[in-house]
Amino acid sequence: MAKLYFRYGAMNTGKSTILLQTAYNYQEKNLKCILIKPKIDTKGEDTIISRIEICQKVDILINHDESLLTNKYLDKIKKSNCVLVDESQFLSENQINELWYINKLLDIPVICYGIRTDFKSELFEGSKRLMELADEIEEIPTICKCGNKARFNARITNNEYVSSGDPIGIDNNKNIRYESLCGKCYIEKVKKYTFKQQKF
Repeated sequence: MAKLYFRYGAMNTGKSTILLQTAYNYQEKNLKCILIKPKIDTKGEDTIISRIEICQKVDILINHDESLLTNKYLDKIKKSNCVLVDESQFLSENQINELWYINKLLDIPVICYGIRTDFKSELFEGSKRLMELADEIEEIPTICKCGNKARFNARITNNEYVSSGDPIGIDNNKNIRYESLCGKCYIEKVKKYTFKQQKF
């Protein structure tokens, strides 16, 4: 039985690069991959672009309120050997449910790549459902500037760390960028909380 995978990591872990490498591995063996991307991710428009500048056009660019089970999309998916999803955190709960149905009822592997939590350290809708349904969950590691493992995403707006605002802010906006931080750096830089030095 094919599995539903969730491969997640903080910003800049190379998730899109790994997805495109996976697609290449299938295509090299003359196997059909379907690439899906949420339309809300405007970076690259209808193309998955990695930070090392490799790219591939997607087969399905889907709106948040659309269903993957319509003939428009399902006919393509049924002919595939694997479904790869980029930025899966932006999918709706219902769309994740549909990927699960596709995976189990059509016996097609579905591999979702995305971010677990937003810059407020709260689960995205799509990520939450994937954590609940996925057969295998794998964290893709990266490091903080301090050298520790980075698991949090900090949003920097106009060169300031912020802790409030819309959970979705695409980093192709010139005023928004993201940084991967360890827990300690996230608390200090984003939450702006430190323990005062105690004297005993």
